[in-house]
Amino acid sequence: MSEPMPNLLDARHALSRVSDDLAQRFTEFFSPETVAGVVDESYRLLAGTARIRTHLVPLSAQFARDRLESLARSEGLLKDHRPQVLFVCVQNAGRSQMAAALLALKSGGQVDVRSAGSAPADDVHPTVLAVMDEAGLDMSQAFPKPLTDETVRAADVVVTMGCGDACPVYPGKRYLNWDLTDPAGTDVDGVRQLRAEIDRHVTELLRTLETDS
Repeated sequence: MSEPMPNLLDARHALSRVSDDLAQRFTEFFSPETVAGVVDESYRLLAGTARIRTHLVPLSAQFARDRLESLARSEGLLKDHRPQVLFVCVQNAGRSQMAAALLALKSGGQVDVRSAGSAPADDVHPTVLAVMDEAGLDMSQAFPKPLTDETVRAADVVVTMGCGDACPVYPGKRYLNWDLTDPAGTDVDGVRQLRAEIDRHVTELLRTLETDS
């Protein structure tokens, strides 16, 4: 029997604490009202995802923090000289998550990495988690996130993977499209091959980022 859909009123006090904490963190950039609005919207965006209900408030806090960082960067308020790369696929449950994890590892923190989905799934594919764990990458805390405008605006490079026209296009950004197989329904060997292919793409992308810097 599925768990009932979380009610925003039931989470009011927890979300209020999240808003207060993030308002302090972003006090030089945004008003408490702006922060609370982002927290509330982030909760609502994630609330329809079936398998994350138990940890919905802390996941919403993480999602809201990432969105506020992107918003501050896109408005020129947050100075971060690292290149920011956004990986976008349909469900944010496989390809984009794998690419983000591999780039974060290979860049050693020198690239700010995000991922999102145009129609996010309820969870990261279990086979993807297992295959990435084989490579020493623990993605157990990863969760699908919806694509938001400020995340695209903050990115220097946007890598799409089969999401069609869902990703907005802004001038001055570098757009790449990687033609990759969706791992949904793919067996372990197929996901391993996908991991190797994404690894090659990520290595080449990192080389170009280092050349441009």
